[in-house]
Amino acid sequence: MFAMPWLVAAVSLTLQQPAAPAPATPPTPAAAPTRAARVHRGLGAQLEAASAALQFAQADLASLTGLSGMSGLSGLTGLSALSGLSSLEGLNSLGSLAGLESLAGDFSDAAELAGDPPPAWADQDPGDSLYRSARRLLNGGRYDDAATAFADLIKRYPRSNYTPDAYYWQAFALYKTGDAANYRAARTLLKSQKKNFPRASTRGDADALLAQVQGALAKQGDPEGVSSTHDVADSARHPQSCSTSDDDDDPRIAALNALLQMDAESAMPILKQVLARRDACSVQLRRKAVFIISQKRTAETEDILLSAARGDPDQEVREQAVFWLSQVGSEKAVTALDSILQSSSDEEIQKKALFALSQIRGDRAGQILRDFAEKSSASDDAREQAIFWLGQGHSAQNAAFLRGLYARLTSDDLKEKVIFSLSQMRDPDNGRWLLDLAQNEREPIEMRKKALFWAGQMGTSLPDLAGIYDRTTNEEMKEQLIFVYSQRHESEAVDKLIDIAKHDPNAELRKKAVFWLGQSHDPRARQALLDIINQ
Repeated sequence: MFAMPWLVAAVSLTLQQPAAPAPATPPTPAAAPTRAARVHRGLGAQLEAASAALQFAQADLASLTGLSGMSGLSGLTGLSALSGLSSLEGLNSLGSLAGLESLAGDFSDAAELAGDPPPAWADQDPGDSLYRSARRLLNGGRYDDAATAFADLIKRYPRSNYTPDAYYWQAFALYKTGDAANYRAARTLLKSQKKNFPRASTRGDADALLAQVQGALAKQGDPEGVSSTHDVADSARHPQSCSTSDDDDDPRIAALNALLQMDAESAMPILKQVLARRDACSVQLRRKAVFIISQKRTAETEDILLSAARGDPDQEVREQAVFWLSQVGSEKAVTALDSILQSSSDEEIQKKALFALSQIRGDRAGQILRDFAEKSSASDDAREQAIFWLGQGHSAQNAAFLRGLYARLTSDDLKEKVIFSLSQMRDPDNGRWLLDLAQNEREPIEMRKKALFWAGQMGTSLPDLAGIYDRTTNEEMKEQLIFVYSQRHESEAVDKLIDIAKHDPNAELRKKAVFWLGQSHDPRARQALLDIINQ
């Protein structure tokens, strides 16, 4: 009955042998906490990762079409590469992107301070051991003890290579305690460092820290703190120097943030003036000003962000303004985002607006997304983004809309996105809809196969999937079903593969089932392969 069944099974048994373990690699240190200066880059990276994951899924699904052309044992060796498709179930984690609003996080520090002392570098230095101890305490969050240790280092070894920066680290530790008396001590230390060690490696961070210390003291009515905060913030109107792309320690930003929190009426005109500038020198200030404005709800907040989103010459400023509108989350912000979608010709800005709307919980934001997904005059790429984010919303209303939208679409790419988005919602109605689509012979075979794949990935019951195999006569659909069974971990999936491998009248389908049994670690699969060999 079988053409050389023992050889096919033997190949599969060989593929079951465990691969040699990869050599261990040292762990990568955790990245420093993301702050306001880097939040937008983090957002962009996650959105790009989502897009890449979708493209990866499409490429792998497309590769499945090649299965039908495989004949003979030479084709079976190529199938091994498809085993990696099991990782596609990880795409379900894209649902966590709906939590990207957490990128706003706790940005109490508007400028990014150096908060992680570098490892000790001078083991012959007399202050080396004290520095190591103080660094451990600071990294462990023991700020009072760390401040005492850095103070001891400064006192005992004033000529140590570690001493110039120890002023900064002691001040930083004192600032982190949140104690008003410690703020004043930190201010004194930072002034001493600036006077005595102007070339210390932490000088840039020290200026930003001093601005934040002064801001904290200003909120408590400290006269020097109030005066300094106003002066530094006001300097942002007409900066004397350009910020660089890596200038995350700008004291003007820290001062503006502090001023906005304690006196929004004084800060807002300065921030508006900063955003009104159009020179290249102010780009970094404008990018950070957008974030600061978003953190204080005033009557002007949405209007200022909308103006920046529409008119700033810098692409990143525009994109950040759109993103932070999503964090404001008001009805006025929804209106602003809708106007951007309707008026902007910049597709990247449109995509950011779609993401921003997806982060705002409310009927109106969801309706705008649904309207855009149906907008035939918009680009397919932008509509795909709307469909994707609707799928991440996990609402019954979105699911019903997407199921209805599918029939009105003419673009295969958009249809694929609908299939994918519905699979991410883990709704039984969506599972049934995907199975119905897979069995609809009026649909293109590729759409049916994709629906079948994602139905399997979202956990549709195996009896339902097994029943389709028994009812269909289409060989391509049967091949797809065999693959879908191979990606499931239930014992029923192995049972179905064994049944196909032993009894299906189609030799090609038997061989494919045999191959995937060879990828299984279920002992019954191994025994079935041995039975086939011994026939």
